[in-house]
Amino acid sequence: MLGLIGRKIGMTQNLREDEGATPLTVIEAGPCFVVGKRTVEQDGYESVQLGFGEKKRVTKPLEGFFKKSRVKPLAHVFEFRTKREGQTFISVKLGQKIGVEIFQKGDRVDVTGWSKGKGFQGVVKRHGYSGGPKSHGSMSGRIPGSIGCSTTPGRVIKGKGLPGRMGGKRKTVKNLKVLMVDPERNLLLVKGAVPGSRRGLLLIKTR
Repeated sequence: MLGLIGRKIGMTQNLREDEGATPLTVIEAGPCFVVGKRTVEQDGYESVQLGFGEKKRVTKPLEGFFKKSRVKPLAHVFEFRTKREGQTFISVKLGQKIGVEIFQKGDRVDVTGWSKGKGFQGVVKRHGYSGGPKSHGSMSGRIPGSIGCSTTPGRVIKGKGLPGRMGGKRKTVKNLKVLMVDPERNLLLVKGAVPGSRRGLLLIKTR
């Protein structure tokens, strides 16, 4: 499976009379460098480790890791499985540079990102509860209310919506269409929205 590491630049739109406003996402995809490989003989599966983004300081173990592939220390390293014939990274060499040119206009891609973190939130924002009465004197405006089950079964049922940490999770949007590839500026334009905030890290994989 082909893939790249990138960042979300932002969103724009394309105005057309026949389609109306089409939402578009601009992605800085690569350049990435091959920093490691996994083979069936040694590891039981095939994959390639790609690095993205420069980093000035790393620990000595990581420094030795990047020295093997003869590349400068990189900020982000992810592993991409190789599945289909004709779409494999196994033939690449350590230290090889891979850019956005692996994609073509009209390709379909899956984009993985990390959703925006909302912090600790209550049940109204986190789960869409309507809340309690809004009248004067009500003491249950935005609280979850009773969560127990009396004597039987005498516990809180698993999956009950309660306050807690919201957002900041890994999400994947599948089957997005590539509308433009710009190798000179390492830009990728896809139709639709992708997870995360601006400058957020993304993994772009072909289907």
